[in-house]
Amino acid sequence: MSRITEDMLVCEVLELALNMEAVLENHGLPCHGCPGAANETLKEAADGHGVDLALLLEDLNRNVK
Repeated sequence: MSRITEDMLVCEVLELALNMEAVLENHGLPCHGCPGAANETLKEAADGHGVDLALLLEDLNRNVK
């Protein structure tokens, strides 16, 4: 499995594993069902919602299965 990076689209991350939705939500990103998830990168989503990108990426990569 490759690492999750800031330039991945949110929808790509959501497709990796079922638990990715919960990880994003825990960071204040309720992305499931959001139209922006199809064309917004993790960096753009984090910046737009005031989320610490480094912590988000660490948590996503730790939890991907």
